[in-house]
Amino acid sequence: MVKEEFDIGKEIKIIPLWAWIAAPLELIGMELLWNVVVPAHKNPPPLAFRMFMGTFLGVILGVLILLVGYVNRDSRRRGMNVALWTLLVAFLANPMVIIYFLVRHPLYPTCPQCGASIQPGFNFCPKCHFNLTPMCPNCSRPVRPGDVYCAYCGAPLGVQPEAKVLRP
Repeated sequence: MVKEEFDIGKEIKIIPLWAWIAAPLELIGMELLWNVVVPAHKNPPPLAFRMFMGTFLGVILGVLILLVGYVNRDSRRRGMNVALWTLLVAFLANPMVIIYFLVRHPLYPTCPQCGASIQPGFNFCPKCHFNLTPMCPNCSRPVRPGDVYCAYCGAPLGVQPEAKVLRP
């Protein structure tokens, strides 16, 4: 199995625009709640406490909104149930985010010829029939790109095209 490479820049880019807009709006809403609505009540908490609570809760809920957006897009690209995981993370935030990252499916690699998603273990692309794993014509065992002879039966392979590396 190919290990996924983690690139924080690529992962942040999959967060949808609606989440990037909703997170700061929610932070502003928390600040307004704690610094405009709460002081209007009888015996409001001290100003420092209200400022802290508005910022703290605003940041926590803003991060949760970004996580919901991330899980929404990430579950889609991994072939998981998008609605289920989005709702679970939105309403059961802390445990479900951890569980999501533990049980999420691996990213499928893409075909180097047509770009279609390919399940691990496929020998041919289901869209364009590109040969993902070259085989020996004599013994039908996999051979490496560039081999001249089969390592198993010694049959000449002819000119093998260099296979492109599948990227998840």
